[in-house]
Amino acid sequence: MSLFSFFFRQKNNFYSQSGQDQFAYNLTGKNGTYLEIGAADPIINNNTYILEVLHNWRGVSVELDKSHMSSWKKFSERNNRIIWDDAFKINFEEILYAEGIKKKINYLSCDIETPEENFKILKKLHRFNLKFDFISFEHDRYKLGDQFEKQTKNFLLDNGYKIAVNDVYSRGKKKKIYETWFVDCEIDFKKIEYKDWKNKIYTKSFEKINK
Repeated sequence: MSLFSFFFRQKNNFYSQSGQDQFAYNLTGKNGTYLEIGAADPIINNNTYILEVLHNWRGVSVELDKSHMSSWKKFSERNNRIIWDDAFKINFEEILYAEGIKKKINYLSCDIETPEENFKILKKLHRFNLKFDFISFEHDRYKLGDQFEKQTKNFLLDNGYKIAVNDVYSRGKKKKIYETWFVDCEIDFKKIEYKDWKNKIYTKSFEKINK
């Protein structure tokens, strides 16, 4: 673990870029499951670190960039499986079965380069008939326009999901809108703008808040 990662860990209660970890916990509580496509660093801006280490979530992470491998190997708190490979080459059905994770998963973190590839991965997961309670999808509207944001929304709205949190921005950078959060249509959650979610809930502790 790098010194930067160590000090980052000491100063933070939330580790994801915009509170994705807290939103996932709010919906599910402890003992959830996740699939993380695009893991990068094991701590910094990581959507699943706090879920695994403190809240007993099980899951699988995928990362193509092996420059992060040494950080994962040094950080012994993270024991869930990480696959160092191209997500397009992975049989997710086999991997999840081997890990004892059902096809209905609590959280999908979908964050690879580029948004076009991200959208292709989303469609691949759909072909495996995987279902998720919560999906955070990075479309990078702030720098690429709304093309992939619209494609993703249309695709997920047609396949059993609804928008939960709209116009998600990076930390305090309100113009850096880069994600949309979706939930299964059967979940009782009313759509909210990210700025309102952040003001009402994000500053609170990890408690199970469904509405």
